[in-house]
Amino acid sequence: MRRAVIYCRVSTTDQSCDRQQHELDAFALAAGYQVIQSFRETASGARVDRAERARVLALAQRRQIDAILVTELSRWGRSTLDLLKSLHQLREWRVSIVTLRGAAFDLSTPEGTMMATVLASIAQFERELTVERIKSGLAAARLRGRQLGRAAGDRPKSDRYQKKILALRDEGRSYRFIARELGLSKNTVMGVINRVEKERATVP
Repeated sequence: MRRAVIYCRVSTTDQSCDRQQHELDAFALAAGYQVIQSFRETASGARVDRAERARVLALAQRRQIDAILVTELSRWGRSTLDLLKSLHQLREWRVSIVTLRGAAFDLSTPEGTMMATVLASIAQFERELTVERIKSGLAAARLRGRQLGRAAGDRPKSDRYQKKILALRDEGRSYRFIARELGLSKNTVMGVINRVEKERATVP
């Protein structure tokens, strides 16, 4: 029996992996796969630094699995380059990506390479169309006089942390320590402190 993992992904926190999990469980049972683990992730498909996918790849590299089960190829990744890179890695480890319809993307075969390339290109094309639509929508909104983005001078995040930043600075903490402690960038911390110091300098 071939060993497999199930990989489910949704893009936003208001979505659920339950449907993907249910469908892939049923598929694995019917196709005769031994599912050793399931992985769920909430992240954009454009990101290549997904933690759960990295764990799946680690299992593949150790050759502890034979297949990765996904509902569709775009669940694994939507960037053409990322898809092909990961498929080449999986080929070296003799691991296939298998979709819900039973299509196996195995780059050791010409058919698998062709199908992966075509579908990856389609996924990338769809993503680029979405980005283009968003840009067109923003341009149209600007033409209508609608203000987009944050208002000038509006610093909701830095303002929210200003008291904590100043308190830690008064304790003699470094910018790096404050940034790490509050989960901010070092530049944000420096910006808040510099702004406050300038404001205080202008007060008579």
